[in-house]
Amino acid sequence: MLASQKQQIIDLFQAALAPIVAGTELKPNVVLERPRDPAHGDIACNIAMQLAKPLKKNPRELAQAIVAAVLADKGALIESADIAGPGFINLRVAAAAKQAVVQEVLDQAEQFGKTKAGAGRKVMVEFVSANPTGPLHVGHGRQGALGDALSSLLEAQGYEVSREFYYNDAGVQIGNLALSVQARARGLKPGEEGWPEAAYNGDYIADIAADFLQKKTVSASDGEPVTASGDVEDIESIRKFAVTYLRHEQDLDLQAFGVKFDNYYLESSLYTEGKVAAAVEALVKAGKTYEQDGALWLRTTEYGDDKDRVMKKSDGTYTYFVPDVAYHITKWQRGFGKVINVQGSDHHGTIARVRAGLQAVGLGIPEGYPDYVLHKMVTVMKNGEEVKISKRAGSYVTVRDLIEWSAGDALSESGENGERDLTRGRDAVRFFLISRKADTEFTFDVDLALSQSDENPVYYVQYAHARICSVLAQWGGDENTLTNVDLSPLTSPREAALLTKLAEYPEMLQKALDELGPHQVAFYLRDLAGELHSYYNAERVLVDDAATRTARLTLMRATRQVLRNGLALIGVSAPSRM
Repeated sequence: MLASQKQQIIDLFQAALAPIVAGTELKPNVVLERPRDPAHGDIACNIAMQLAKPLKKNPRELAQAIVAAVLADKGALIESADIAGPGFINLRVAAAAKQAVVQEVLDQAEQFGKTKAGAGRKVMVEFVSANPTGPLHVGHGRQGALGDALSSLLEAQGYEVSREFYYNDAGVQIGNLALSVQARARGLKPGEEGWPEAAYNGDYIADIAADFLQKKTVSASDGEPVTASGDVEDIESIRKFAVTYLRHEQDLDLQAFGVKFDNYYLESSLYTEGKVAAAVEALVKAGKTYEQDGALWLRTTEYGDDKDRVMKKSDGTYTYFVPDVAYHITKWQRGFGKVINVQGSDHHGTIARVRAGLQAVGLGIPEGYPDYVLHKMVTVMKNGEEVKISKRAGSYVTVRDLIEWSAGDALSESGENGERDLTRGRDAVRFFLISRKADTEFTFDVDLALSQSDENPVYYVQYAHARICSVLAQWGGDENTLTNVDLSPLTSPREAALLTKLAEYPEMLQKALDELGPHQVAFYLRDLAGELHSYYNAERVLVDDAATRTARLTLMRATRQVLRNGLALIGVSAPSRM
């Protein structure tokens, strides 16, 4: 049911209730739900049962009075109403009202389901934010899919969204990266005498070392190009070159994944621009710190943490949550009143202390800022076995691995140099990685991603879109004529189910955003594809009767549009042939 129609029915109930609650302080909240059993109707409402006790009335009698008033003013919206059990009100929506969704979809096209609810509000979604110490792993891939889909959900509700990638380009890990490349440049290999204990062992380290020795120039998506000095003893040049080299590699991974960022923020800039020092000074001035055992502590227990936390260790170095506090202060100062961080579940422990620091700094940052979406691990299965390592990365499966493994054998359109088309792989990875709630563990089955069967969810949804394209091509007429047509022939149960599912799309988008759960988009698309396939198998579209044929083709066109809208929102293609 369309939102406008739902509101009309709520208004009918409110009008019916007005004389019933007159003279009382009751303010009825009418909630319409979908009955668990479709045979009971299209809409259920338990308002009579809610009001019976305070009004001291029999709930069934109260329901009868409400129904009588609603039906007296139902117009063309409601077909019938009945009362079930102790006082449930069940409504059946008129066929014409159900059919109205088709024209609304066609009128709004790509805008169907979108609103302006968030207009004028800035939101930052920070995701991926991988350390530039190696290729992106499958966990980063899950973040990429979740973060990009969340951003699109926000944009669909009118928010001004900024996608940000935070590079942890400072600290111990970066030092280990530089030492690893230096060791490779000196001719050492993992396991040999002199190889650093905390070194990175992947083949990519050897590639960086070789390019460094050749004095190559590399550049990331932002920042100045970096040219290697070629001097094995120049550890600072090695560090700068390695970080930029890997940022460039991550750029290529993100490009293959179809994810773009509006801004990149470097952790190192928090130090060079004095933002970490400023944050610490503000916390000290606010009286939220104290010194103990040679360390500086933050009173995080005042903000719900289980114990106070060290900010500055006795050796003068900051603990890792301090730059996080400084970074989030910059987000607030840049005008982002709402921030969503998509991170691995291993970040759970930092949430309380980051929020405590932001509260304590005294800038008016609201409690609960920022929001977090934490995801659990991804297990990769291939040929029936778990895959734990990648030769390229040395210790984990990369996003690029997943995309390439799931792409099949299709060549790119140019076909030059045997270049493969990775679209299918990208589609599978993006769809799969948002198809479960973020806080549940997920098994990515490469064999399933390659399967062209109903068991493969992305294939199942894309095939629904392609199937409609095939029907319309077989018809061969002008699709632009399939608008403002008589839809009264659409009365079969399968057609009613498909119409109902189309009308659920806008509400689903809003719910997915409210719950920060883009998995609901994948669930919806699978359900919509299921209704389409069931309808296609039960009813012929290209029947002899012209009126029925035109109505069914128009329904197909609207369904294709909603499938296309949903797939675009999660960054998955909608092929016309498969």
